Amino acid sequence: MCGIVGYIGKRDVAPLLLEGLQRLEYRGYDSAGIVITSPKAAGLKMVKAKGRVRDLEARVPKRFAGTTGIAHTRWATHGAPSDINSHPHLDPENKVAVVHNGIVDNAAELRAKLEADGVVFASETDTEVITHLIARSQAEKLEEKVREALKVVEGTYGIAVLHADFSDRIVVARNGSPVVLGIGEKEMFVASDVAALISHTRQVVTLDDGEMATLKADDFRTYTTSGTRTTATPETVEWEAASYDMGGHDTYMHKEISEQSDAVDRVLRGRIDEKFSTVHLGGLNLDAREARGIRRVKILGCGTSYHAGMIGAGLIENLARIPADAEPASEFRYRNPVVDPDTLYIAVSQSGETYDVLAAVQELKRKGARVLGVVNVVGSAIAREADGGVYVHAGPEVCVVSTKCFTNTVVAFALLALHLGRIRDLSVSDGKRIIEGLRKLPAQISEILEGEAEIKKLAEEYAGAKSMMFIGRVRGYPVALEASLKLKEISYIHAEAYPASELKHGPLALIEPALPTVAIVPDDELLEKNRAALEEIKARSGRILAVAHREQEKADHTIIVPKNENELDPILMGIPLQLFAYHTALAMGRDIDKPRNLAKSVTVE
Repeated sequence: MCGIVGYIGKRDVAPLLLEGLQRLEYRGYDSAGIVITSPKAAGLKMVKAKGRVRDLEARVPKRFAGTTGIAHTRWATHGAPSDINSHPHLDPENKVAVVHNGIVDNAAELRAKLEADGVVFASETDTEVITHLIARSQAEKLEEKVREALKVVEGTYGIAVLHADFSDRIVVARNGSPVVLGIGEKEMFVASDVAALISHTRQVVTLDDGEMATLKADDFRTYTTSGTRTTATPETVEWEAASYDMGGHDTYMHKEISEQSDAVDRVLRGRIDEKFSTVHLGGLNLDAREARGIRRVKILGCGTSYHAGMIGAGLIENLARIPADAEPASEFRYRNPVVDPDTLYIAVSQSGETYDVLAAVQELKRKGARVLGVVNVVGSAIAREADGGVYVHAGPEVCVVSTKCFTNTVVAFALLALHLGRIRDLSVSDGKRIIEGLRKLPAQISEILEGEAEIKKLAEEYAGAKSMMFIGRVRGYPVALEASLKLKEISYIHAEAYPASELKHGPLALIEPALPTVAIVPDDELLEKNRAALEEIKARSGRILAVAHREQEKADHTIIVPKNENELDPILMGIPLQLFAYHTALAMGRDIDKPRNLAKSVTVE
């Protein structure tokens, strides 16, 4: 959940590192730091600052020259945001500098041992433990010092290490937190996300867990933490630097909401098979006989990905008639689940690096399960660990809260459900019906986005609420959950979601004029049931904002969404509520792209 960037070459390193940190700030933004050196320099030079990258940049002296360096933008775990707790962390002799993403699980134990040996800690962080372990190692080579230190570290890490006595190299290592090498011309980069590299190189190597690398200006090598050499072949990143720019929008969130029509077109492109009224998903590695043998589908994700998985489970049940459900990955592996050989497990993650999801995948693989991944980032850890999967092709998503990736993930599930359905019992006519609905989505999304001005007015009217209720039934309930989450994340208004059918079982006690309700009311077989829920709320003087396919008489306001097939309606009904959350937060003056206490890629437990 933090950002790492490093460089070794001939260029002035500080501007490169600061630029990289700015591109990674969505991964952590409570403090930042930079340390540099060069073969001609005497020792390490470091600057750190609590706050944003701009606060760090203001502190960097004009004369801060070097050709090698590492930098970090932090999302606090151990120790509050402060200058001292920010990374990099140095040893007392200013010889070793470490930046670290992840959590050292046995930090307290290691800290106690080091303090008993006379080590004085400067910070409250777990990362400083790694710094002291490396500095105290008697090994002759930097790689051996790092390897020796990591032998006693338990937990997750992506680290980059500088040493004043080995100024010709950067040593990096990965276990559960991403590390990506950027291969340049007589220069090398390292980062926790390709966003920091893409301006300089599109040739990358992604380290696996248990893997280390040594970067020199004209060379790199990879090896395991036990010292065995590994083979690393650079891959070309499909995204370009312009993909990470705001493109004239005031925020990344607004840009990414506005890109959803094109993003959905991308996830559909080249996958529809008109002849057989199905889709091609070549990356599944699942033939028709194996698909027919599936008896249950279990979908695992966290946050927004979990909500997308809930909609996905409904699509798979409806179209493929396979029992399916979704569960938070963070809970799954701790309840000692029964892993059934006839169950297909699907791991969902925008980044492909979400630690809770990745750990669940690894546990499932250990128990012999078949696991598919539904991820956005090509070559990410979950994509590599899974037996196959579907890339959602949403493009880079920089805003901490997910919008276009959520939408594309649900569309990807619709494709998967259609594929499984046509292998099983879904008719040709129903296959054609779903394909026609999928083809309509990009234009219908554009139609929704054209109504932004009206949604903005509604958001400004409801922005004074202290709390909001979101309700929906069956297909609408996951939409309500996701819309509730979006509002919480960026406006800080308390919000919760319930199935509309559960109102009378408790939540109805909360209804009053001061608590607005957002109701998902699709024009489907449950329309009258949903209208009955609106009657219950209105009878108790509750204010109602409905998202529906036609005007709702009992609602104070209705956002009208174009009608698609019943199964695909949730994809469209969530989009105006993304805009609603955005404009509510804007009216309240929130930092929309970087909401408090949150980070984009959650790579710690």
